[in-house]
Amino acid sequence: MKDEPRSTNLFMKLDSVFIRKEPFGLVLIIAPWNYPLNLTLVPLVGALAAGNCMVLKPSEISQGTEKVLAEVLPQYLDQSCFAMVLGGPQETGQLLEHKLDYIFFTGSPRVGKIVMTAATKHLTPVTLELGGKNPCYVDDNCDPQTVANRVAWFRYFNAGQTCVAPDYVLCSPEMQERLLPALQSTITRFYGDDPQSSPNLGRIINQKQFQRLRTLLGCGRVAIGGQSNESDRYIAPTVLVDVQETEPVMQEEIFGPILPIVNVQSVDEAIEFINRREKPLALYAFSNSSQVVNQMLERTSSGSFGGNEGFTYISLPSVPFGGVGHSGMGRYHGKFTFDTFSHHRTCLLAPSGLEKLKEIRYPPYTDWNQQLLRWGMGSQSCSLL
Repeated sequence: MKDEPRSTNLFMKLDSVFIRKEPFGLVLIIAPWNYPLNLTLVPLVGALAAGNCMVLKPSEISQGTEKVLAEVLPQYLDQSCFAMVLGGPQETGQLLEHKLDYIFFTGSPRVGKIVMTAATKHLTPVTLELGGKNPCYVDDNCDPQTVANRVAWFRYFNAGQTCVAPDYVLCSPEMQERLLPALQSTITRFYGDDPQSSPNLGRIINQKQFQRLRTLLGCGRVAIGGQSNESDRYIAPTVLVDVQETEPVMQEEIFGPILPIVNVQSVDEAIEFINRREKPLALYAFSNSSQVVNQMLERTSSGSFGGNEGFTYISLPSVPFGGVGHSGMGRYHGKFTFDTFSHHRTCLLAPSGLEKLKEIRYPPYTDWNQQLLRWGMGSQSCSLL
C-alpha cells in the first residue's frame, strides 16, 4: 500500500512524483456457485485489503455455503464496512440499480452482459470473470496415456464444473483412436469400475443443470460413459466422438463431466477452428514438440494458456487470472486482486516557490526555449509540444 516513487525529468527534479493506491469506495462482489467459498473469499480479501467497503452477494444456488457465509462472516467483519445480501436474480438486479464504485462479477457471459449494462448507467468500473469453451489441442506427437491422465483429471475435477476446465479436445482421427482407450483406462483408475460409487467424483449442483447436461449426452456418439442418475444428480465421466460443430455441446460451455472430441487434420486447422470462435478463458496444447506448443501459444488468444498441463497455474498468487474478450475483463489473484480494487492515483507535489525555474515553460515561446523544453522533458515524458 506504500506510495510508489516514480522517476521524473529534468524540469521536475525538485518535485515529488508518486503513485498512491486508494480504495474505490463501495464494492459489490457477485460470487458464483461452482467454487462458492474460494470465489467469494479471494476477491473479498483483496477488496478489504485495498480499503474498500463491500456488499457481498453469494450465489443462492450453492445454498449450504451461502448459509454458512451469512452466519460466519458477520462475526468477523466490521459491520460498518461490510454487508451481505441474500437472494436470487431479483435481489441482484436491485443491487445493480444502485450507484456503486466497483463491481466484481464471476459467472456466465450472459449474466456478465446484464451486469455490464447496469454498470454503464453510473459509469461503474467492472471486473468480469466469465467462462467459455476452452479448447484442448492434442498433437499426434505425444504420449496418449500422459495426455489422458492430465486431461481427464482437469475435465472431471469437481464433476467438470470448473470455468477453466478443457471443454473439448481437438485431435486427428488417428490420435483419437489412441486416446480413447487411454482415457477409458484413466477414468477406471481414477474412479473405479463404478464411478457413481467413487468418493472422488462430485455431483451436479442442481436438477436444472443436470437436465441441461443430460440433454448434451445426446450429441455425437458416446464412446465412454454416458450413464446418468437423476435422483443422485450423477453423470458419468463421458467422452463423445463424431461431434458436429453445430451441435449444442459445441455451442455452449458444458460445465459438466462431458468431453467432446472434434477431429482436425493439423495444428493449422486446429488454430483456425479456435480463432473463428470467441476467445476462451483458457487454452491447452499437448505435444512433445515445443514448436507445436509455441505455435498454439503465438497464433491464438485466451485468458490463460497451458502447454502440456492443465489449470494448475490458478494456484499461483504470482500470476494474474482473468479472461479476454468474451471470456471476461480484468484480473485478480495475489497482489493482482489488491491492484484490481485499488485506484492508482498519480500524485505530484511541487514546492510553492522557485517560480524563476518554472518560467521557461510559459509563453511566448521561442525556438530556443522550445528546444530547451524538449531536451529537459527528455525521453521519460509524453511530449505535448
